[in-house]
Amino acid sequence: MSEAEDYEALVRWLFIASQVALVAVLALYARRGARFAKESAAGPIGTGFLIGMMGFALVWLAQLPFGLVELWWSRRHEIVEIGYVDYVIEDFLALGGEFVFVCFALLVTMALARLLRSTWWLPATAVFVGLAALFAFVAPYLTPGLDRPDPQVAADARALGRAEALPQVPVRVQEVREFTSAPNAYAFGLGDTRRVVLWDTLAEGGFSRPEVRSVIAHELGHHEHEHIAKRIAWFALLALPAALAVAIATRRRGLADPASVPVALFVVVILFLLASPLQSASSRRYEAEADWAALEATREPRALETLHRRFTDESLADPDPPGWFAFMFGSHPSGLDRVAMARAWEVSAGR
Repeated sequence: MSEAEDYEALVRWLFIASQVALVAVLALYARRGARFAKESAAGPIGTGFLIGMMGFALVWLAQLPFGLVELWWSRRHEIVEIGYVDYVIEDFLALGGEFVFVCFALLVTMALARLLRSTWWLPATAVFVGLAALFAFVAPYLTPGLDRPDPQVAADARALGRAEALPQVPVRVQEVREFTSAPNAYAFGLGDTRRVVLWDTLAEGGFSRPEVRSVIAHELGHHEHEHIAKRIAWFALLALPAALAVAIATRRRGLADPASVPVALFVVVILFLLASPLQSASSRRYEAEADWAALEATREPRALETLHRRFTDESLADPDPPGWFAFMFGSHPSGLDRVAMARAWEVSAGR
């Protein structure tokens, strides 16, 4: 437990430092970035793309040192195995999807701002929410390297799906052992594309059958309670005032002017950082609901308890993080809270 606390302490402060660097870089860019618009001959929207990508690149460069320090710390604790050069290359290549999203977002907002002037933020919000829903639906088709699980795992998943009143939700295994030893799983997709994905470090990592069943039931619980759709609804609630705030912050020039792009980027980042406690609280609530759904489906509280103890040991996750950090950024209940829930279910079930 002390090793997990020591490991997570540095990770937390690296995260905080990276967020400070993010705000500082974008604040400076908001003040100085407009000058690049005067030197571009790419047209308004092309110049907006250029300025947006320059801000994006500056943020990546500012945060890269923190990522490298965290990689060193994780390698020292034998949690990840990826090399430094591979990390930089893969981190850079991973920007491709974000690059496309930022370009499209700028295209939509600047085009709407040219057409609708100050009211662009209303239809832009609808477009972004629609894109979020579309991405959630197609994400399983865009994720490579998902293999079929062991027949026993597939059979357990079908039985648990019936217990949670779900139609058949396929379970897949993702190969990550080359990069990390930490176990994990996640649920994604909407409607007919819903999936549960187990990392091979979990599915083939020596966990007991009841423990794996608990993980599958937890991820199915996210689908049972429609948590992915609810996250999109939360995004809509946050995106609407964020778009309005951007419209107000850029009203002097208007967002149709590419010189307003640095200010828009800064406002969006600040607003979503301020919304972190709300987003974290909703995420913790969804994770707790999924844990309870797993207990109801498997009726194996001891498996859930031993599972989270192993997660703490193998991922070096702090079982009791500082309250301020959990409030601001904690997306999951603490390990101690999850063990307490398993024991509370056991008491309520009369065991």
